[in-house]
Amino acid sequence: MQKQLFNILALSALVAACNNAGQHTAGADTTQNAAFRRYEEHFIADLWKVYPGWATSEGYHKYDSVLPIPDAAGLQAELDFVQRHQDSLATYDTTKLGASLLIDYYQVQNKLASIKWEIQEAKTQEWNPSNYNVSATFAFILNEHYAPLDTRLRSFCSRLAGVPAYYEAARQQIKDPVPELTALAQEQNLGGLSIFEKDLADSLAQSGLSPEEKKQLLARARTAAAAIRGYAAWLKALRPEHPRSFRLGKELYAAKFNYDIQSAYTAAQIYDSAVARKAWVHGEMVRISKQLWPKYFGNAPIPADSLLLVKKVIDTLSVQHVKPAEFQQAIEQQLPALTAFIKEKDLLYLDPSKPLKVRKEPAYMAGVAGASISAPGPYDKDGNTYYNVGSLEGWPADRAESYLREYNHYILQILNIHEAIPGHYTQLVYANQSPGIIKSILGNGAMVEGWAVYTEQMMLENGYGDNAPEMWLMWYKWNLRTVCNTILDYRVHVLGMDKEAAIRLLTQEAFQQQAEAEGKWKRISVSSVQLTSYYTGYKEIIELRRAWQEKTGDRFQLKQFHEKFLSYGKAPVKYIRRLMLQ
Repeated sequence: MQKQLFNILALSALVAACNNAGQHTAGADTTQNAAFRRYEEHFIADLWKVYPGWATSEGYHKYDSVLPIPDAAGLQAELDFVQRHQDSLATYDTTKLGASLLIDYYQVQNKLASIKWEIQEAKTQEWNPSNYNVSATFAFILNEHYAPLDTRLRSFCSRLAGVPAYYEAARQQIKDPVPELTALAQEQNLGGLSIFEKDLADSLAQSGLSPEEKKQLLARARTAAAAIRGYAAWLKALRPEHPRSFRLGKELYAAKFNYDIQSAYTAAQIYDSAVARKAWVHGEMVRISKQLWPKYFGNAPIPADSLLLVKKVIDTLSVQHVKPAEFQQAIEQQLPALTAFIKEKDLLYLDPSKPLKVRKEPAYMAGVAGASISAPGPYDKDGNTYYNVGSLEGWPADRAESYLREYNHYILQILNIHEAIPGHYTQLVYANQSPGIIKSILGNGAMVEGWAVYTEQMMLENGYGDNAPEMWLMWYKWNLRTVCNTILDYRVHVLGMDKEAAIRLLTQEAFQQQAEAEGKWKRISVSSVQLTSYYTGYKEIIELRRAWQEKTGDRFQLKQFHEKFLSYGKAPVKYIRRLMLQ
């Protein structure tokens, strides 16, 4: 109740600030805004000292050589950081901050509260062994070209010195871990070994380091690799007496949803909305399937079971897909067509100076999602943006066929809209150009994922796919995945849904292939709340577009809406809405 009251008061203050944004021009307001901008610089500087790996991923490289040790002292340093900045925030009068800075204020406030909750309430440091993995930052230092190779290798070497202590501290923290997260930690940590054994050797061969430096670096790399293997072996042998369930439970789930999603709705409200959306989408899919039935089945009788009707049509369309070895190539070939369509329809400005590189998904990222975007941070605007594509190499033929039927000719195009153009890749380019770094580094995942889902519908609304009923049917199937992500996440983590019921929901009601459903169960057993971000953000963006169209009337332009929306960086949609509709 106390938290709910705070949220109401916070949103009320934000509405008031947005409504009076144009009046914040002089006197105490100007002074307060200037002071808060200076505070933001101090906050960010302090943030990077506590979280140097995060700094590296955002393109800030002052602390590349530092590896924090996750022991009791390390956790206390995080809590001290939180307390310092909660005290600092308390000194500002939010009624005197401009609307954009007020969003920054709430973003910082939310992040601090989230860190404290994570350590003291959720206590994931005790039951999630996959929290402990050094590979990603080392890979970033090695593979990105933000500084000369020798400079990066020296940072790499200094950071390596802390790896044994890092994994020893991890062992001390872990208590009754979740079995599924224990397995994930083994898989991802062992997957990162190639960074220290193969990739490093390749880089050293091209470097100008002295023989002594190379010798020291290789020795530390061997020690680090041994520590990683030791951690994985320790986890494999671990037999906790009371292993924790991966399910969060109602209270932790609701709190995490509030911190991570930052929606105008509660987790329960979003769940109810998703259930209603599923019923509506089913109705549209039945309508289109009846339209397509004669084209593919001739005079055969239409099944009385409406879901069986839809499944038969989808299964017939899904046999159109690429060969396993051509999956990544097919993705690369589709991207120019998406760019050309957006330019032709004048839907959004695309920056041609920011290339997107398609690559095989790195092993240390495996086990959660089959496709993703890795983008440079706001400090490294010229860094590489990668489209990570999961490899089908070594898969059994039946599993590969099931996967490719899921990502068939139609769905693969929608996947590329979502992940690349004009979805994640395009949005992240805009985010790095938006003023104010807080909105970028404290970005809201629901806004990011919601935008990607929104663009799928928007592209089809504007004629992508020639308005073919097949494309619309497959998009509804894809959108049903977004909807069922939310339903599944809530039912599993809050309502206790088991695997059998989850697979049945995904295969029979969401029309997913068995391989996709099995992969989603694995994902939901090693993550929580994140799967709700897609539908929540999509729902709020669609509602905002409708409100913006009502406000602008005859002056409504889709391109203007898109560019204005993206100009606010990665702020939560509920805050962007208030800024746009003020």
